[in-house]
Amino acid sequence: MSVSPYRFLSSSSTPHFRKLLVVIKQTAYEEYSQLRLRGKAPKALRWQRLENRYKAHKACVNDLLGILRHHNIDHQCVNRVELDRQHLANVDLVLAVGGDGTVLSSAHFLDNGTIPLLGVNSDPIQDSDRDTKKNTDERRSHGALCMCTADNMADSLAKVLYGEGTIMERTRIQCVVKSTFSETRLVPALNDILIANPSPAAVSRFRMGFLVPVDLSDRLGLMDGSSSSTSSSSSAAAGKGQLGGSSFEERETMPYKKYGTVTRFGGIPYDIRDSLNVWSSGLWISTATGATAAMAA
Repeated sequence: MSVSPYRFLSSSSTPHFRKLLVVIKQTAYEEYSQLRLRGKAPKALRWQRLENRYKAHKACVNDLLGILRHHNIDHQCVNRVELDRQHLANVDLVLAVGGDGTVLSSAHFLDNGTIPLLGVNSDPIQDSDRDTKKNTDERRSHGALCMCTADNMADSLAKVLYGEGTIMERTRIQCVVKSTFSETRLVPALNDILIANPSPAAVSRFRMGFLVPVDLSDRLGLMDGSSSSTSSSSSAAAGKGQLGGSSFEERETMPYKKYGTVTRFGGIPYDIRDSLNVWSSGLWISTATGATAAMAA
């Protein structure tokens, strides 16, 4: 016998979270409906199926908002495509209602360890869909990153609201794109990062390895581990040094050539002797969360 959320009893008389932000996904039916008004919607769409998914999602959203109102939880709603950091002011918990994509998009705006994120699968895959060789509706959500679904969120959300949930930490990955004189820090990713040419048919060219920052003012002309304050003494030291070996210790005493060993990113010189140029289809870097999802797929 399931427990109704409206009769849920908790050891705490007051909710654990005071203000919630509900991030709601925009369904494919809503997106294509806007395109249809402008005459740009694809011709081969199955509108009836898209509308069914839209109705299931909206029903879940309405039920969730009813639960929050019943427990007198202060909340605000925002569309997934309109989410911005300004919506997170004084928020204690973020509810992502949709699927894995909504959870991943919401995670981009959360700083490390500040606001918990809870995913609700608004239109989960049914057991009948799993038994068929060809999915009857590929637009349902797997919800691997969601805590609960539209079918069981009533009791689960009530427990979380009163502090009986368990917060789990997940590692994210962040990419910093550096050019010669600039640096762009991308938002943290919960699943993976793909480094590739925008065109799938094109070859991706990049350098892979370890880039070690160097101080050229102190290291130019260094041969045997000692530096000199004058150019004459530096030349004398250079004549005595011998090159050889490839270990990190030996490379610390190797001279920096004018070309081929140093490059600049964001105005900072880096030693590139422990990196190599790569021509490939791209580089896929995944977190533990993303790797698990990839293996499952």
